[in-house]
Amino acid sequence: MKHSFEQLRLDSVSRSFTNAEGVQLAALRGLDLDIRRGEFIALLGPSGCGKSTALNCIAGLQPLTGGGIWLDSDRIDVLPPEKRGFGMVFQNYALFPHMSVLENVGFGLKMRGVPKAEAVKRAKAALQLVQLSGHDAKLPGQLSGGQQQRVAIARAIVIEPPLVLMDEPLSNLDTKLRIEMRAEIRRIHGKLERATIYVTHDQDEALSMADRIVVMKEGVVQQVAPPKEVYSRPKNLHVARFMGFRNVASFTLEGTQGEGVAVTANGVRLLGTPMEGFNSKSVSVALRPEDMERAAPGTENAFDAQVETVEYGGRDSLIRVTSAFGKLWARLPGEFAEGERVTLRVAPSRTLVYDGEAQ
Repeated sequence: MKHSFEQLRLDSVSRSFTNAEGVQLAALRGLDLDIRRGEFIALLGPSGCGKSTALNCIAGLQPLTGGGIWLDSDRIDVLPPEKRGFGMVFQNYALFPHMSVLENVGFGLKMRGVPKAEAVKRAKAALQLVQLSGHDAKLPGQLSGGQQQRVAIARAIVIEPPLVLMDEPLSNLDTKLRIEMRAEIRRIHGKLERATIYVTHDQDEALSMADRIVVMKEGVVQQVAPPKEVYSRPKNLHVARFMGFRNVASFTLEGTQGEGVAVTANGVRLLGTPMEGFNSKSVSVALRPEDMERAAPGTENAFDAQVETVEYGGRDSLIRVTSAFGKLWARLPGEFAEGERVTLRVAPSRTLVYDGEAQ
């Protein structure tokens, strides 16, 4: 295969399987996606949403049951994994414990018949790129988790693949290492100037690393957009909930007001931002706990609430409150007491209104 490309195209890619009861289930349904050279794409969603299935289909580890995958003008879903020439980084590193770091990194080159001197040179260059020079002779067991993941990345990129595939590569690391490795992976991606497809269930990882995020649910793509758009303008309630809009309540659509809409529920009137067209007066309002703020009674978009529970978080507290339109979460600075009455508000631009009742 070529070592560079302009576009990877997934054309109605589908993948089904038969469960123990003999029932056929769809793990991936009609995935359409174009990925350009140099892009960093994050496949984001909860467990079982189809993101790892999509990655494995691209890698050739699982066959398609529908659609096709194209690398420029070459159809590649008909090729075995080794003929696709992609680099892959797994969640559990998948390093050979009896081989040195240098041998692990150079393994793919050896399998491709690259002369030993050239393989060593390229393996050392890959280790330098992931900032592991000087660790050549160590065994994987002598390295930290973060260092082992760097070795896995070096092994994936040393073959000079057109595309690097990463399946939850940071999930086994602690919080500090995950944050450090995010920046490291993004730096390496920038150096390579090739495409990366990164599977994660972590919104922060996707937001901080990706050029575009593909949010999935039950094998179906819900939204494809840059991080800022996915974060601030989720396409539907599923995406909103997954991107942190933890509070979803049912309201009645009152009408338009300027560029926004007015909604009401049990005497509370809020101004919000419409996220789509409306087919009825029944709507859902989505609010982020972090967007809540304390307000004076009578302030625009203010509502009264009573504190039920308090979770101390250092600089702020996560409180559970009861309001006229349901129970809500709010993350606010300051101290709170159970039973305390508070007045809260969310700016109209952060009050998202979707068609249909909250589910």
